[in-house]
Amino acid sequence: MQTVIDARALSKLRWRCRRGLLENDLFVERFFARHADSLTASQAQGLEALMDLSDNDLLDLLLARREPEGELLRDDVVQVLRLMRTPT
Repeated sequence: MQTVIDARALSKLRWRCRRGLLENDLFVERFFARHADSLTASQAQGLEALMDLSDNDLLDLLLARREPEGELLRDDVVQVLRLMRTPT
């Protein structure tokens, strides 16, 4: 079982996830609205890896124009990406 991150770590992660493109922000905000209370340390690491991308590269992944490859082809990233892509 994974450890859920604490409120301080969640707050820092939310700040880190602010993006320049509105489209990315919409995906990120929806993700936090659904999963903030149950976000694990592993998922937080996956989200951090996604936030290291440029806005356009992130949007391509979120819209499934591309799939994770190279360093991003990890379980934590793939799991978070799947959760972020889920429309409802």
